[in-house]
Amino acid sequence: MAPGLYKLRVFIGHMMMLVESGASEAEIRGYGASALRELVRVDDWLPDEYAHPSTDQPRQYLLYADARQRFSVVSFVLGPGHQTPIHDHTVWGLIGVLRGWECMTSYALDSAGALRQAGDEVHHIAGDVDAVSPAIGDIHQVRNAYTDRASVSIHVYGANIGTVHRSIYLSDGASKPFVSGYANATLPNLWT
Repeated sequence: MAPGLYKLRVFIGHMMMLVESGASEAEIRGYGASALRELVRVDDWLPDEYAHPSTDQPRQYLLYADARQRFSVVSFVLGPGHQTPIHDHTVWGLIGVLRGWECMTSYALDSAGALRQAGDEVHHIAGDVDAVSPAIGDIHQVRNAYTDRASVSIHVYGANIGTVHRSIYLSDGASKPFVSGYANATLPNLWT
C-alpha cells in the first residue's frame, strides 16, 4: 500500500471508531480534529487527481463515504483566487488545510433573518483545523488567499455531504437551495 493512502485509511478508521462509539457531536469534533490535524500535518499522501483545481469554481472530491452515510471525507480544492459563496452545511464538519492558505468568514442570521458577519475573517495555513456545525456556527464563506496557486483542505462531515440539501445565502439573507455533489466519479483505492 502506498504510504499516503495508508494515512488516509488510518484516519478513516479513527473516524469510524468515533462515530460507532456513540460519542457526542462535541466529542466527535474534538477527537476528530486531533485525528485530522495529524492527517494534514504532512502533505505527502493525497493523490494528484483529488487535488486538481477547476478554472472557474471550487471543486469537492469524495475520498470516502461511510456506507450508512454517518460521515464523509472530501478534498476541497480552491483554485487561485477562488472563493465559495456564503453557504451552510446543516451537519457537523471539520476542515483541515493540507496545502495553501484559506481565509474563512463566518456569518449568522439575526432575529430578523438578516445575514450578518459573525467575527473577523480567520486565516488558516497548512496544518490548521477548524470546525463548523449548527451547534457552533454553520454559515461561512471560504476563499483562497493565493492568486497564483491552489489551496487544498480536507473536510470531514457528519453525513455524505455531496448529497445533503444545503443553502447558499445572498447578502440580503435570502437563501437558495443547493446540493454540492462531487467532481470525481471514482474513489481512491485505500487497499492497494
